[in-house]
Amino acid sequence: MAVDIVTFGCRLNAFEAEVIRGKAEAAGLSDTVVINSCAVTNEAVAQARQSIRKLKRERPEARIVVTGCAAQTQAAMFADMAEVDRVVGNDDKLRGEAWRKTRDAFDLGAGEKIAVSDIMAVKEMAPHLVDGYASGLPRVFVQVQNGCDHRCTFCIIPFGRGNSRSVPMGAVVDQVRTLVERGHAEIVLTGVDLTSYGTDLPGAPKLGMLTKQILRHVPELKRLRVSSIDSIEADDDLLDAIAEDARLMPHLHLSLQSGDDMILKRMKRRHSRNDAIAFCEQVRRLRPDVVFGADIIAGFPTETEEMFSRSLDLVEECGLTFLHVFPYSPRPGTPAARMPQVAGALIKERARRLRAAGEAALRQRLRAEIGATREVLVESAEQGRTEHYLPVAIAGERVGSIVPRLIAGVDGERLTT
Repeated sequence: MAVDIVTFGCRLNAFEAEVIRGKAEAAGLSDTVVINSCAVTNEAVAQARQSIRKLKRERPEARIVVTGCAAQTQAAMFADMAEVDRVVGNDDKLRGEAWRKTRDAFDLGAGEKIAVSDIMAVKEMAPHLVDGYASGLPRVFVQVQNGCDHRCTFCIIPFGRGNSRSVPMGAVVDQVRTLVERGHAEIVLTGVDLTSYGTDLPGAPKLGMLTKQILRHVPELKRLRVSSIDSIEADDDLLDAIAEDARLMPHLHLSLQSGDDMILKRMKRRHSRNDAIAFCEQVRRLRPDVVFGADIIAGFPTETEEMFSRSLDLVEECGLTFLHVFPYSPRPGTPAARMPQVAGALIKERARRLRAAGEAALRQRLRAEIGATREVLVESAEQGRTEHYLPVAIAGERVGSIVPRLIAGVDGERLTT
């Protein structure tokens, strides 16, 4: 049997899962399940452990390898699980050598379980072009950055991903061009801290310059998206591209985390509430139809009801459409874990209220689309996405094509034509 990948967490993990598959299969592994884990919350780690136990019951003969951010930060915990045969580090997982050593360890039936190197010692990032993407797949990801130099007090991810490092611009442009030639209509640039792109490269190019270079040198590219960004780091070139090139989609996902200035300081974020609001207003002036999503944490330590209400109000004040709500989860070793904690029941209640506000905002946006003509990227036999990443019920079109459609109504959480 082939190598199976079970992925938790972010889009970057989803991209890297395909890299892992290629490296592991090239190394000759078979009947192996790789758990590509996430460490962003305690729940994510617990889900990985539950999945490991379930998989071992279902496939007792399969080898189980754990990798990803949780494996990097909690390698010993996973190695202590009887179901786990190998723990591979977060940088190691992208290298063929790690999977060849894993194969050799399995063949010998012995050896150290843990194969996790020092992530902080990794200084460069090799480009990875995924060969496993099916030709014509509508949307594919290109990893342009990894790691993070910031130390938000709630976040364990820098210790799972290492410091920020970037793929050189020329290599990114080449990857995008190759993927477009293979028939992919939409490219999504992804990374851990995307707006820190280029700080480690000669000349320190920024994300905006990379975006402009892609749009300039790959004219055949139909759609380009950027994944989650830190609005305070958005540079002038990125704003210019948003304003000037329709191929850069009018959909930005922001790492906001809170709407209260004191909580933002305790999180060690670099923006204020007013910065977030001003950024959204600025982008709307440049691209009036832009849609915003955001990450917001509910119940960060010391958060009062008044502080939380400012996060709730931010949904309307920034005009957010897509909300990704994280109930605060203390990660061992982070400064926030040592701060006075909010009661668990209150965290859940605040998360519920935030999600309700996000659902209402999405419904409002969907209704506002009625009567508009949108370019719909057909993702499957039943659904496509508009430029704003809004889902559309659609049928009878070739997957991967982009078709104009008059929006006639709303059916649940999807637009109809």
